[in-house]
Amino acid sequence: MSVKKQANAIVPSYSFGKRRSSSMLMDRLFTGMVWGVGIVVILFIVGLLFLLLNKGLPLLSWDFLYGVPSEIEEGGGIGPALFNSFYVLILSLLISIPIGMAAGIYLAEFAPNNKLIETVRICVEGLSSVPSIIFGLFGIALFVEFFEIGLTILGAAVSLAFLNLPVLTRVTEESVRAVPVELRNASFALGSTHLQTIRQVLLPVAINGIMTGICLTAGRAFGESAVIILTAGVSTSGEMWDFNLLSPGGTLAVHLWYIQSEAIVPDAEEIAQKTTAVLIFVALLINVLFRVPLWLNARKNQA
Repeated sequence: MSVKKQANAIVPSYSFGKRRSSSMLMDRLFTGMVWGVGIVVILFIVGLLFLLLNKGLPLLSWDFLYGVPSEIEEGGGIGPALFNSFYVLILSLLISIPIGMAAGIYLAEFAPNNKLIETVRICVEGLSSVPSIIFGLFGIALFVEFFEIGLTILGAAVSLAFLNLPVLTRVTEESVRAVPVELRNASFALGSTHLQTIRQVLLPVAINGIMTGICLTAGRAFGESAVIILTAGVSTSGEMWDFNLLSPGGTLAVHLWYIQSEAIVPDAEEIAQKTTAVLIFVALLINVLFRVPLWLNARKNQA
């Protein structure tokens, strides 16, 4: 009997060891698969950036960055278009960030949990996936036809703000909701008001997610072309530093589209390559600039 009991006792331990060995094998296979997919994606992104930047980046010069575009002769620059890109981007962010963050905080902290608010959330999510050309058509109807101000930088900036609002609203709401409830309760327990809790507890903790949303919207706005073509046109005023909100607002992305499709200058292909390099480089630079304060803040908190 004792021998049988010992034999029966050995079977479960052997079965457990077998299952453990199988689990370890599956874990290693899954880890290797994740590493492989990650490496492939990184190599693809690096290769794509190399192909796009390899031809245009070495040819860049200050004359090209500050020069005025040419319609016929070769050697034109992208100065006004590059300035308009930053000008429209900054104006659109100044409009969309405060409104989007306020709407997201309201939905996360103050809005009642009823069918109306759920409908609003569904509408906001739906607007996030609407093609940008729809917002361009809205900009035409509002600024060109209703207000009759024509194709302007103002119309482009406001239309881009409308394009970015749904994304910023949802990102802000989800980032604020992701803050642990213990931090919120601790702030209230210390006597803080709701406004103080939002400003000193919720927003600092949720800032990483909010900044990610701002980076996404900023990059999208900088590279947007459909909205700009319909609301600001494809041309510029021809001046390098034109702050007039009612001037035509052709941006860098629009200039690239125009060079590739309708330009008759002899060096159109070279201009397109250099414009592509500038567009990608600035988009990457925007993301880095938005991330630097977060990195500094993280290092400060660790210290």
